[in-house]
Order: sequence, then structure tokens, then C-alpha cells
Amino acid sequence: MPKLFIPLLLVLTVGINHLNAQTEIYQFQDLSHFYYAKQKDSIRKAWDCPATYSRKETQKKYREIWDERTSFITDAIASDNYIYQPVVYQLVAGIVDQIVKANPGTIKQRPLLLIDRSASVNAYAVGGNIMAVNLGLIVFSESREELALAIAHEISHNLLSHPENAMKQRAEWLTSDDYNESVNAVLDSKYERLSRLKKVLEGFSFSRSKHQRYKESEADSLAIQLLKNSGISFQADFFLRLDSSDNNYQEPLKQPVQAYFTSYQLPFEAVWTSKKSRGLSTRNYNFNSGKTGLQDSLKTHPDCVQRYNQTLNQSDKNAKLTPVPDNIKAAANRMLIWNMFYKSNLTPCLYRVLLEKDKGNTDQWYDFMMHNIFTALNFADREMHRFSAIGVVPKEYISKDYYELQTMLEQIPRESLELYCQVLQKAPFWTGLSSSEKGMKQFMYTLALDPDPSDKNRSRVAKNFVTSHSASMYCELAGDFNKK
Repeated sequence: MPKLFIPLLLVLTVGINHLNAQTEIYQFQDLSHFYYAKQKDSIRKAWDCPATYSRKETQKKYREIWDERTSFITDAIASDNYIYQPVVYQLVAGIVDQIVKANPGTIKQRPLLLIDRSASVNAYAVGGNIMAVNLGLIVFSESREELALAIAHEISHNLLSHPENAMKQRAEWLTSDDYNESVNAVLDSKYERLSRLKKVLEGFSFSRSKHQRYKESEADSLAIQLLKNSGISFQADFFLRLDSSDNNYQEPLKQPVQAYFTSYQLPFEAVWTSKKSRGLSTRNYNFNSGKTGLQDSLKTHPDCVQRYNQTLNQSDKNAKLTPVPDNIKAAANRMLIWNMFYKSNLTPCLYRVLLEKDKGNTDQWYDFMMHNIFTALNFADREMHRFSAIGVVPKEYISKDYYELQTMLEQIPRESLELYCQVLQKAPFWTGLSSSEKGMKQFMYTLALDPDPSDKNRSRVAKNFVTSHSASMYCELAGDFNKK
């Protein structure tokens, strides 16, 4: 084993042992509004828009776009879109550091690395030497080398100034004579305004997409060179794997939907999963429609087969790949699932829990999340916004099992939903959980089942939880009610 990897593996081993010793995988203070507070302030102060254009209108628009980027990052930090979790962060940071150290002539400064809590299989560069890697990408990646390709690709975008150039292109187009004449022609026309406006937008989108494809190929080429300089293997097959990156919710469950609930001694009615004339679908749907792609993923890049063909001759033959440790993937997956739950995307959250059960995962934390999902749904039903809490995914992107589960969450009767909450509150799995998770049990009871649904009562229980478990990751949810 190369000496370069030994310190990293020692750190990861210590971190994994620590992870196994506790149920919670990070602290409330690891959320970005705490952890990256200084970086957020530094970004706002340092990102001063340069005077690039002599034309006032273009410079003004460029400054607006520049400030939008600054707000995007600083608002995302303030909104806890990012997280610092030592074990997961060290894996990604170790790859970044290896690439930076091996390419001193190209990379002058280590980028600011952020771990995005999104489930999307993606990573992104925003310019200003800042990049983010989504939890979804970490869970998806099978090897350290596969993850390294995505990281090197985003580092390359920053090195090639692609984010800044894109902002300039947008400012120049929106203040160009062609754009203004096209818009004025639409406004002056009496007929087909919508069609004319679509042509204006399509023209810009087509031009921009061509430019994007060129930039992506350019970033791929530089990324591969960075990896080779770093001694990190590259295989063009990594691009082909991206074709499956959007299939999380197309993967069928190993058991009928009802089996996952009857195993908890919960009642189940087949009619709950049957389509009615109203609701999530008003027509039959063919679930064998083939692969489709979600927009927020690495598949928004150029065609994966095209990227494979373009880079095949640069693949390392007989490369030995380093699997991403299971414990790190498990930690990233749990963080991802909790964030889905917190954002009230309950169906995708539940589906990922069931996929873990399909793997034979007996971790009681997933039972805890099963409880949380149904109590949150009952709370949403109490507040008259059950449908929005379901987190509906378009049918084109999901399996028949997912659709049945989604339909069930919509159609399960209120009294049955309350019964689910009551049964899960008394389930035996609570004995193996931490004190903070048992505290969450009481807190969720107050939201979903307590006869007193007043804000005052909820605030009281939330305050008690936050006071008793101030470092708990679950303070993120309780804190929202403590403020009321």
C-alpha cells in the first residue's frame, strides 16, 4: 500500500470506531451556520465584483449576477445546506489534498470544500475557489477513485474560471442589442407573444448548452491530468456508471410494500396503494418506460457514453480501486436520510429506509426513522398539509413500488395513520436507542398525538429537548418549534 494512504486510513479507522460507538453521527454545532460562520463572513467581504466592463449597463448586470452568486453561497451556509462531519469530510478532504499536493504548478491554493447535504448525485464548483460535494455522490460512489474523478472535475472548473466566465456570458447576453431587440419585438407584437418569447429563450439556451458541453469536456481533460499527476487511477467506465445515478427510486423493493409494515405489527389495506380517480394520478401509468434522468445530478453533464468514448484511451489498465468504506457510506446515507426527513420529503426518505432494510440492515436507527416519518406525516395531516409533506416525485422517475408507497402515504386514513404512530411509539426497538432519540420520541408524540396541539405546548416540549440535548443533531428540528 502506498505510504500516502496510511495516515488517511488511520484517521478513517479511528473515526469509524467512534461512529460505531454512538447513534448520532454529528452534532448540531456541525451544521454550516455554526461551523462555517467565519467563512461565510469572509466570502461576503472578499467577493467584491471587479470592474470588468466599461459599458455601465453590462457592468451593472454583471454585479447583480456576481452578488447573486455570493448570496447563493452565504445563504446556503446560513440555511444549513452544508455540514461538517469529521469522518465523511476527511475522506473527501483527503482526496482534495492529494490532488492539490501533486499539482503545485496548476493549483496555487487549496479550495474551500463544502459537504452539501443533498441526496442528488452531484458535485459543483461556484468559482472563487469554492467547491461542494453532495452526500448523494458519496453514497453513490463505489470507489475512492470514482469520487476523485468528480472532485477533480469540479476543481478543474474553478481552475479554468468556468463559473466566472458563465456569469460574464450571461451579463453580456442580457445587455446585448440582440437580446433587447428580440424582447422588444415580442412586446410590440400583437400575436404569438409566447411563441416568440420561447424562441428568444431557446436561442440563448442552445448557445449556452453548446458552450457548457465544451466546458465540460475541457474540465474532464484537465481532471484526468490532475488525477494522473496525483497517482489516482482513472477509468472511463466511471462515466458509464453515471447512467445509473438517477435510478435510486426506480430500484424495486425486494418485498411487497405491505410486508415492511406488517413486520412492525401494523395493519395494512391494499386499497391504500390503489390509484383512485383523484389524487396522485388520474390515469394509468406504464412503469416500464425506460430510463429517465433527474435534472439535479451529474447526468446534466454531456452524454455519459460520449464522455466514455472521449476518454477511453486515457483509462488506466488493470487499475486497483479503493472501495469507499462501508461505514463512511452508511454515515453519509444516514445524514442524507435525516436531511430528507427534516425537509419533509417523506416518501423518498421512507423509500431509502426500506432499501436499507432490503440490504439486511438491522440498525435500529432506521426503525427510529420509520417512526419519525409516520409521526411527521400525522403532524402534517393535523396541520392540513399532508400532500406537501409526502414529497411527491414525478412518476417518470420512480418504480411501481415507490408509486404504491407514495400513494399509500396520500390515502392512508387518518385513524389508521394515528394507529401507526401509536404502535411505533410502543415498539421494542426504542430500548437500543440513545437518550436523545428517546427524547425525540416524546417530542414527536407532542407534534402528532398529544391532545393539546397548541403552539405553546409544542414550544415547551421543544425547549425541554434542546435544553437536555443541546449538542444533538435533532435540535435542528426541535429548534424550529422552540422559536415559536
